[in-house]
Amino acid sequence: MSKETRRFMRLLVFFDLPTLTRAEKRAYTLFRRFLLQDGYDMIQWSVYGRVVNGFDDMETHIKRLSANLPPEGSVRCLQISEKQFAQMKLLVGLPKIQEKKVNAAQLLLL
Repeated sequence: MSKETRRFMRLLVFFDLPTLTRAEKRAYTLFRRFLLQDGYDMIQWSVYGRVVNGFDDMETHIKRLSANLPPEGSVRCLQISEKQFAQMKLLVGLPKIQEKKVNAAQLLLL
């Protein structure tokens, strides 16, 4: 795939999971661990994101995410372009190390 036809995008996952019982805490931990092992970075509490390379890769990650959903709670995902993600404004606080500005030409997907 040539550089011009690559379409880097971001997949953002938002979740709100119950953690009252021991089983719910375990489900939360397993879901969070899955996200980290699948290449997601924590943007803020209960908001994770990752870079994907095009629509096919996006669909693959959505299927993988669907296969690892917890039994209860609320999980949402949002697909946005890399350009839209770069235009996000940080209103309070400082950017995290993972949020260091890197353009699409500098991305290395493993």
